[in-house]
Formats: sequence, C-alpha cells, structure tokens
Amino acid sequence: MEIVNFDDPLAFAAKAEPILSEGEDVFSLFNGVLQSIKAGMVDEPFMATAELEGNVIALFQMTPPFPLNMIFTDEQHMGSAIDGLADYLLSNNITLPSIISLKPWAERFADRWTAKTNQSSKIIMDQGLYRLDKVDETLEKSPGTRRHVQESDRPMLEKWYLGFIEDTQMPEVTPEQAKEWVARTVERQEIVLWEVNGIPVACAKQARPSQNSITVSFVYTPPEHRRKGYARTLVADFSADLLNKYQFCMLYTDMLNSTSNKIYQEIGYRKIADSVQLGFDVKKDHVNG
Repeated sequence: MEIVNFDDPLAFAAKAEPILSEGEDVFSLFNGVLQSIKAGMVDEPFMATAELEGNVIALFQMTPPFPLNMIFTDEQHMGSAIDGLADYLLSNNITLPSIISLKPWAERFADRWTAKTNQSSKIIMDQGLYRLDKVDETLEKSPGTRRHVQESDRPMLEKWYLGFIEDTQMPEVTPEQAKEWVARTVERQEIVLWEVNGIPVACAKQARPSQNSITVSFVYTPPEHRRKGYARTLVADFSADLLNKYQFCMLYTDMLNSTSNKIYQEIGYRKIADSVQLGFDVKKDHVNG
C-alpha cells in the first residue's frame, strides 16, 4: 500500500473523478472542493491517494484551515490506508486540526490517529447529509420575495457571515476574511436573500456545482427575524429554482439542531448519510505508536 501525494490538481482529478462520479451525492463536498482546486481558487491544497497494486483504495483532500476529507473505496483494506495516511502526515509534519468524512470512516481514522499521537478527538459537528430531488409543493410559505444580493448588501452579509460561523462552530474567521469571502460570493452572484417589505430577513448560497448537482449552504437568519419561517421558504424557493438546472440539490445539517433538520425534511430533503467533523488537539510533538 502506497500513499501518493499530488501537486498537479488535474493528475489528482484523473484518479479521483471516476470514483466521485459513482457517488455524486454522498461525495458532493469532496467533489466540489476539488473543482475549486482545479479552478485555481485554493492555495497549497493537500491531495493524495492510497493505492494498492495500482488500484485507488482511498482519496484524501485538505484545504487548510478546513478539515481533511477522506473517501475509502475498499473497506477491506481501509485499516492499512488509514495507517499509511497517518504515518505520511506525521513523517511530513503536516498539521491535522480536524477531519470530515462519513461517520464510520472518520471514527475509525480518529481511533488510529489517537493511538499514534495521543491526541484526543472531539466532535465539532455531527452532520446529516441531505439530498433533494423535488420540493414539496404543499409547503406553506412565508411572505416575501427572493432576490440576488447587491453590492450594497455586503456590509450586512459580512455581519451575517460572522454570525453564521459562530452559530455553526466553523473555524473562526477575522472580519477581514469575512469581508473577502462576501466580496467573492457577491461578485459570483452565489447568494440570494429573502426580503419582506424591502428588508432582508434570511440568506442562502449555492455552492460546489457538479455535473448533476449543486449544494445549498450558508442558510442564515439573523436572530431578530427567526421563528417566522423565512429560511424554510427561501431554501424551498431557491432549491426549486436550482432544480431547473440540476438533477438534485445537497446540503449538510447539524444533527443537534432539530429545528433545521425538521425544516429541510418539510421542504423535501431526505437524509442519505451520516457525516461527522472531528477535531484533534494540535501538538508540536507527535508520539508514534
């Protein structure tokens, strides 16, 4: 078993994309990030495969500060792939603050990583991966209208993005980083707002398009406008529009947030997998075991 590291995104994509296309819904996050890497939107990504006798048995991808994502295609040899990756990261002094993957895969990796490093793992987010093929047309909608963001919305969105990061416990960002992120998404017209009487009350974003799917993310309602159904109506309306261009929509939810999970199911989203993001205590000295 060999860990093969890639500097060329196209070479890595040639190995990864046939596998990703077979699980376009379950592997939507990995695939979407890979497309961003190919487009030159990510600096210094980590891309690697675990290969046995010329066959790819695992894919690994990380774009710091975001977690390492991993896919295993041969669970019979998953243990050796995990050990190989862990040893590779340690021997090359690659920092691993967190991982994200299907729950059984992530938990198995975390057990081996803890055994090798004495770093304990903790759940950052217990996630559900949802797929939508058709919006429930009987859904009761809140008043308002959907519109794309404008340049004048940027200061508001910067505050909302920081609020979203805090609510979801994602890696912290500075106000300057939030400003840069909002500027990019506004320029690409990826964010939509729900507006009531001329006042924006909720937002959502399209992300990670693939051949047949697209992901809905950054679903946020500021505290003063919550519990009025605005986010549910916006996501339903936005998703229906996206389904005119794609076969299905994807989104991740926090399984501890029963409200959001209920809302998405009412729209027509159905959970297809359990995912988890696990964090590790970052230490300078690793203990090999």
